[in-house]
Amino acid sequence: MSRVPGWLGRLGAGLTELGERLDERRAEVEKESGGSLDTEDVLDVRADDAPKDSATAAEAVDTEASAPPAASGPEDVSAPSAHVLTAERPDPALAVPWGVRVAAEAGWRLLVLAGTVWVLMRVISAVQLVVLAFVAALLITALLQPTVARLTRYGVPRGLATALTAILGFVIMGLVGWFVVWQVQENIDNLSDQIQDGIDELRRWLLNSPFHVTDKQINEIAKNLREAIGANTDQITSAGLEGVTVIVEALTGILLTMFSTLFLLYDGKRIWQWTLKLVPAAARPGVAGAGPRAWRTLTAYVRGTVIVALIDAIFIGLGIYFLDVPMAVPLAVFIFLGAFIPLVGAVISGALAVVVALVTQGVFTAVMTLVVVLAVQQIEGHILQPFILGRAVRVHPLAVVLSVAAGGMVAGIGGAVVAVPLVAVTNTVVVYLRSYAREADLRQAPEPRGATAVDAAPLHRPAP
Repeated sequence: MSRVPGWLGRLGAGLTELGERLDERRAEVEKESGGSLDTEDVLDVRADDAPKDSATAAEAVDTEASAPPAASGPEDVSAPSAHVLTAERPDPALAVPWGVRVAAEAGWRLLVLAGTVWVLMRVISAVQLVVLAFVAALLITALLQPTVARLTRYGVPRGLATALTAILGFVIMGLVGWFVVWQVQENIDNLSDQIQDGIDELRRWLLNSPFHVTDKQINEIAKNLREAIGANTDQITSAGLEGVTVIVEALTGILLTMFSTLFLLYDGKRIWQWTLKLVPAAARPGVAGAGPRAWRTLTAYVRGTVIVALIDAIFIGLGIYFLDVPMAVPLAVFIFLGAFIPLVGAVISGALAVVVALVTQGVFTAVMTLVVVLAVQQIEGHILQPFILGRAVRVHPLAVVLSVAAGGMVAGIGGAVVAVPLVAVTNTVVVYLRSYAREADLRQAPEPRGATAVDAAPLHRPAP
């Protein structure tokens, strides 16, 4: 028999053993380095694992050297040598520094979020009237819903309880608005006369003041004011025409608010359940838990703000009434409405009362009015708000100022009114979702065992 089959068997056995040892060595090196092998590691492995002492491998090499060269064809010219190793280029992502990669990952996500917010703001500005009407309905519903719930507990049907509460609430708000307009119309003539007297008194004071203001300078200022008013007559007329559009939009918003309030009072729970169906199933449990907490925060904010605003209006109104400031009641109503814009509204309404006292009653009355306003507002900020609102809607003053400014820039007075409750509700939702995600991670984590269980003993695991 020919010796060729035996030679082939020994060569195959040697190559098989060489391959197995090479794979074992490669696995050990990868395990120690924690990554893939490069070209130099492969060469070192082959050099170390070459079976120099193996008789089978030596015989295989001798046989390979003594064997006649195989017939070469066209394919052998282009085929690479089996012993030539080409170094692979590194992954381009690995060549970028880690900080730059993190910044890029965060950057494109921030761009996506900014684009989403921009599109959302454009949509809101396009339907601004509808959005403000619905938000106002939410605020009114948060104020009236406890009354509906109380009447329902007393056995009144929900439809009747909703109708009674809504009618009573809208009648009260309408009476307040009518009372303000009536008081202004009743006192407008007297106020104009007092303002004219106050201007004359202010002119005499400037003439006798240490600022050395002359009568010619005062007349020049008055002439410039008249010229400015005459030059802007067209703009004033167009503003008056735009005022008609504003009145129509205001009436439309009031009707939308009334209808939205009725449906929210009567069928708010079903509307919330339908809204939950729009949320993805994976996030639905967290949103379902955050919704009631957000509603409690909104209810606490609206009720607390109404109480604080009522106290401010009563005490400041009594103060300016005893100081004989005209239109004390309408000014008190303006102070009540201004309290719904935190910080900014209180400053504007208080400044209005001081200005009216200055031009009608003089400097002393204006100073006393300022003292009354500042005293009441200090009591409100340090005693009433912490006691009435509590921790449920605690928002940092910087967040209040920034949110009011942003809301006013986006949607005017309505945006300034709804900015702070929106921030308070968002803060409540974010805090709850963060705690919910942490508890979900703890529920899914495996139970600690042995020494780990002893170390983790102080940790209170929430019930699943």
